[in-house]
Amino acid sequence: MSRHVLSRRTLLGLALSLGLLAAVPAQAETTLRIGYQKSSTLISLLKSQGNLEKALAAHDIKVSWHEFASGQPLLEALNVGNVDISADVADTVPVFAQAAGAQLAYFARETPSPSAQAILVREGSPLHNLAELKGKKVAVTKAAGAHYLLIAALAKANLKFSDIQPAYLTPADGRAAFENGKVDAWVIWEPFLSAAQRQLPTRTLASSQGLASYQRYYLTSTRFAKEHPQVLQTVYGELAKAGKWLRANPAEAAKILGPLWGNLDPAIVEQANSRRSYEVRPVEKNGLGEQQKIADAFFAEGLLPKRVNAGDVAVWQPEPRDAQ
Repeated sequence: MSRHVLSRRTLLGLALSLGLLAAVPAQAETTLRIGYQKSSTLISLLKSQGNLEKALAAHDIKVSWHEFASGQPLLEALNVGNVDISADVADTVPVFAQAAGAQLAYFARETPSPSAQAILVREGSPLHNLAELKGKKVAVTKAAGAHYLLIAALAKANLKFSDIQPAYLTPADGRAAFENGKVDAWVIWEPFLSAAQRQLPTRTLASSQGLASYQRYYLTSTRFAKEHPQVLQTVYGELAKAGKWLRANPAEAAKILGPLWGNLDPAIVEQANSRRSYEVRPVEKNGLGEQQKIADAFFAEGLLPKRVNAGDVAVWQPEPRDAQ
């Protein structure tokens, strides 16, 4: 088995090593525990504006917020019951969670945003097409949406993942390696993509267009979906409202999000957000075709410990009035 395989033990070990599972205390049933990442845009807006807390307070439900470094430990915490719902994670993350045996349910998605990912090279790089990545060192975050983009881009150039040298790095470490010439290319997503394009001399080797749809999903546990459908109904409705508000107020949203994203210039945030759909929609079982493509691609490259049936997962549906 490839040394790059992410097994359940690996996922759990990562979460434990970061101290993330132990950091989330047990809460009473009247508290909704939300796990999110710094880049969880719509959840961050709801947290900053207090809208979700107001909506849930009408049902005597409080909210506690728990920040995670990445999507993998977030979904592991969800699976073991340390949080109740997960803010958006890239489409690859649930696939790895399924492979690890997690009992999760989709409850919302953001429609495709293929412009929100890209493969970057430095402005003066000798690389001008995907085939020239062969043998090169490429920075990518393991199990992120960018990881699948890299696999799909290599396949388009008739290359396998083993034809490159992957440097598995977080976005921050990936940028440092890219900026210092330690890697030949960097696969990254928003808002890190816009920040690099505006702050560094870069060139886009390939975007996600035609290679990966890049959808983001919101998840909960199968148990929570069965026991608390009205809580999910409220959360879904508020997420949809937040997405509409952001699209209608891009400059104001950028001013709120900039400080949360490391004091990014609002112009960078606004550009990054313009490349994301932020259209919240229900998840349909028959709409998981790309999830299956992702699972099959990772398994074929020896990066998943077993085959995954992307449709073998629970899906919660909102009431019709909130479905659009």
